[in-house]
Amino acid sequence: MEKEKKNKYSIIVPTYNERLNIALIVYLIFKHLRDVDFEIIIVDDGSPDGTQEVVKQLQQVYGEDHILLRPRAKKLGLGTAYIHGLKHASGNFVVIMDADLSHHPMYLPSFIKKQLETGASIVTGTRYVKGGGVHGWNLMRKLTSRGANVLAQTLLWPGVSDLTGSFRLYKKSVLEDIISSVVSKGYVFQMEMIVRASRKGYHIEEVPITFVDRVFGSSKLGGSEIVEYLKGLAYLLVTT
Repeated sequence: MEKEKKNKYSIIVPTYNERLNIALIVYLIFKHLRDVDFEIIIVDDGSPDGTQEVVKQLQQVYGEDHILLRPRAKKLGLGTAYIHGLKHASGNFVVIMDADLSHHPMYLPSFIKKQLETGASIVTGTRYVKGGGVHGWNLMRKLTSRGANVLAQTLLWPGVSDLTGSFRLYKKSVLEDIISSVVSKGYVFQMEMIVRASRKGYHIEEVPITFVDRVFGSSKLGGSEIVEYLKGLAYLLVTT
């Protein structure tokens, strides 16, 4: 635990219309990271549903040093949300996770423990090893996701079982290095991040997680995202 106290973890949570989820995700992060120095950086893209008002109330409860609201005027994409959050991160490690409760904060201690044990530059949550899984998806979506991962594994051989997951722990310096060379947006962004990290020779470890389909609100993955994924796969095949 001594090592943990020297480290600080900046948890970047991009939000758009997550008023119903944000208080619960914040509560769960505090519950599961009792002996860890951390901050939560909420990057809200101009949510019309009052997400920012809820975050301001949470700041009153937990303190503005623990919860940083760093909003943007409108929806500008996931990749740029992380870059924006990174500018405000004071930790030497950065966690990226979704606000919709599909990534349960109970896994955060496992991510931190794995990094401390292995010295990894990146620890990524995976649905596709023993102990991992998906809850709440229909068969079609499971097959699409699994197929997308298998296709990417076959063509890109990155040495990681779950390429499109977005629940990860990075050394801050490593995230800054990789994110500067990533061009993809949306669904492909996470895949390009991990493929580029693998190509650069960074040490990547995995932790099994169960992904739970969003509890409140609507999913932001549609047919156009799948087309983007296939385009992104072709792009990475040519450029990495």
